[in-house]
Amino acid sequence: MQTGADSSQAARQAQIAAWKALVVEYQKPNRWRASWQIVNTVGLYVALWYLLYLCLQVSWWLAVPLAVLAGGVLVRVFILFHDCGHGSFFESRLANDVWGFLAGALTFTPYYHWRWEHALHHATAGNLDLRGVGDVWTLTVQEYLASSRWRRFSYRLARNPIVLFVLAPLFLFVVLQRIPSSKASPRERMSVWWMNLAIVGMVAGMSAVFGFVPYLLIQLTAMSVAGSAGVWLFYVQHQFEDAYWERGEDWGFTEAALKGSSFYKLPRILQWFSGNIGFHHIHHLSPRIPNYNLEKCHRSDPLFQDVKPVTLLSSLKSLTLRLWDERGKKLVGYAHIKGLPRVRARKAKPDEDANGRIPPD
Repeated sequence: MQTGADSSQAARQAQIAAWKALVVEYQKPNRWRASWQIVNTVGLYVALWYLLYLCLQVSWWLAVPLAVLAGGVLVRVFILFHDCGHGSFFESRLANDVWGFLAGALTFTPYYHWRWEHALHHATAGNLDLRGVGDVWTLTVQEYLASSRWRRFSYRLARNPIVLFVLAPLFLFVVLQRIPSSKASPRERMSVWWMNLAIVGMVAGMSAVFGFVPYLLIQLTAMSVAGSAGVWLFYVQHQFEDAYWERGEDWGFTEAALKGSSFYKLPRILQWFSGNIGFHHIHHLSPRIPNYNLEKCHRSDPLFQDVKPVTLLSSLKSLTLRLWDERGKKLVGYAHIKGLPRVRARKAKPDEDANGRIPPD
């Protein structure tokens, strides 16, 4: 006799089999489309730096708008880097690794180390028990109410828009990406040091051409624009009101992808700069789909189109969402907890992380 749990598991297996059959044809990399994206993205980014060199001979007023534009293109360079990390951009593993490393140098991101961390994000997105890797720090209402004053202050500061979208991105790409995780394997840790060496060489070469201060100002401008836009995209993709978070056995991969990753419907020009990553529900469902096939896959079946889109205007509401309400199954703002009594915080065990769970050995 089949139990309710068995029936639920069987339904999940059938659902997974259904979408796997739908996405398989979109998982095939196309060498020519990938090569064209290298030309119109990396090639454009290099061309903009050449124009910046010419403009500096005339006026900084010409150079600054170009640096901002270069930052926008750098977002798209990161998407190519991202696809290489998933092994989806080219069919050739070597081509993915080579272009992933080169794009990583342009975005100041170590290829193998980032690929390892990002794989953890895909495996744990939407799982309340496995927060803390490759995501935005998110507390539940009860966790926040049980927090100390200092932890509440730190949490509010970390999720302040100025910190989250202006200061943190630059610190992440310029500083944190230079330091390997102690949990990473030797290859991932070594990739950080190789990338640091490559960046030092690139900075030295560009400084010799532009002068150190002009190069630094242009690079920081481009990195600031790209970092802020990138963090905003990532934030909106997982921090929306009806997002999906579950614990333990209640968590499901398909639900986490289709309900916990947004369909960010952007104007065409912004969709181009963001490399179609707005179809994030498709990407989380199958990371093997290259960016140039995401929209086609989304349009291929009602299962994907039933996902409610987040528009540029409606995404601004995400700025007011701070905590996960486990009872209401939605993200809420601080106003939601006004009047709620504080919960006595228990003393954390020595091995517990910030989310109150003990990581596996």
